[in-house]
Amino acid sequence: MRFPQNFLWGSATASYQFEGAASLDGRGYTVWDDFCRRPGSILDGSNGDIACDHYHRYPEDVAIMGDIGFGAYRFSLAWSRILPDGIGAVNQKGIDFYNALIDELLKKNITPCITLYHWDMPYALYRKGGWQNKDSVDWFANYAEVVARAFGDRVKFFITFNEPQCFIGLGHVSGEHAPGNIMSRRSVLEMTHNVLMAHGKAVQAIRSAVPDAMIGYAPTSGVACPNTDRTEDIEAARKAYFDVPDQPNYMWNVSWFSDPVFFGKYPEAGLKVFEKDLPDFKPDDFKLITEPIDFYGQNIYNGYSVEDDGQGSYRRLPRKPGFARTACGWPVVPECLYWGPKFLYERYKKPIYITENGISCTDSVCLDGKIHDTERIDFLHRYLLSLGKAIEDGVDVKGYFVWSLMDNFEWAKGYTERFGIVHVDYETQERTWKDSAFWLKEVIKSGGAIL
Repeated sequence: MRFPQNFLWGSATASYQFEGAASLDGRGYTVWDDFCRRPGSILDGSNGDIACDHYHRYPEDVAIMGDIGFGAYRFSLAWSRILPDGIGAVNQKGIDFYNALIDELLKKNITPCITLYHWDMPYALYRKGGWQNKDSVDWFANYAEVVARAFGDRVKFFITFNEPQCFIGLGHVSGEHAPGNIMSRRSVLEMTHNVLMAHGKAVQAIRSAVPDAMIGYAPTSGVACPNTDRTEDIEAARKAYFDVPDQPNYMWNVSWFSDPVFFGKYPEAGLKVFEKDLPDFKPDDFKLITEPIDFYGQNIYNGYSVEDDGQGSYRRLPRKPGFARTACGWPVVPECLYWGPKFLYERYKKPIYITENGISCTDSVCLDGKIHDTERIDFLHRYLLSLGKAIEDGVDVKGYFVWSLMDNFEWAKGYTERFGIVHVDYETQERTWKDSAFWLKEVIKSGGAIL
């Protein structure tokens, strides 16, 4: 198997999980800073104040990326490092940090891929109502314009939002992520609509400042995979994947967050489920939401099996006893990286980037001083084979970003989960390549041929 010659191999991180320097050089307070100070919110009682100290160690980290052979680095900006209050005065020291990081990446021939928002809203804006405030559409567009004008001479690859299902669903439906404010279904749907409009207005702002920008959007999904190759089961899986089921975390679906962006309307299944709680939508809202984008990012980690129920719908199958799981309990479902891109490409007809994929393992430094993460290598091998098969079958997948470059602060799990291909000793900040980093270097060097 060989991936396309111009295929983009990258790694990914997020600002709050990785940068540290939480109170240095004018960075403003965020919802995650505040959430971590709420007793019981984080499994190990930790926070992202220091994290991987990337703020001070970025030259070393970029050198690691270059040595592995990554052609791209997807990183999020800390909104409050650039605009401490979310709006108003720009913090030049924040701009300077990202300028230095971008220049370092370009020296190593690594494409900088900016994500505007990976969950760390400035606390000053949360106090104004956060995403429920309609002004958030303009706040975010203003931030996007500042970013585009500051970095658009060198950065051409932009993503507006990372996983809105999570920062809305986990932040306001289950409450297990920041800001941990559980709200009514109507309020949550209002926030979702404002986020989608903010996406559209940010696209306009970036396009205006950087006409040659490549702009995308990166939601997430658990993929419905057909139990067999029967046509009936494949169609059942497709229906399940784009359905909007009425479930406890009703934000966890694909089509409510993507149909408006590409089709200019919410899916009928969701309109029925949410009928009693729908806020007022204006036709012009959807003109903004459907502002054209260049690619569709998708974070995919796992999936579930579906079969035809014999009545024109689908049946979700229980997992087999003893099914394979990652260290954090997520199921191992390699075929999700075939069926997810396939179904998404057929429905939305946009080039696809896998903007996150990876595994948490119980990694430790062995007696020989090395980290032998054979489970991660096997996971990535299986998933990349599935992705390669999707490409061979005509799915236009442009790139793959492994999550994550190195171990970091894993949100509500603190430092108890390790997703990196590079090990971090959080006491010394020493970085050590895991076996998976050496393996992935050979995969990239061979263009996937060693798979």
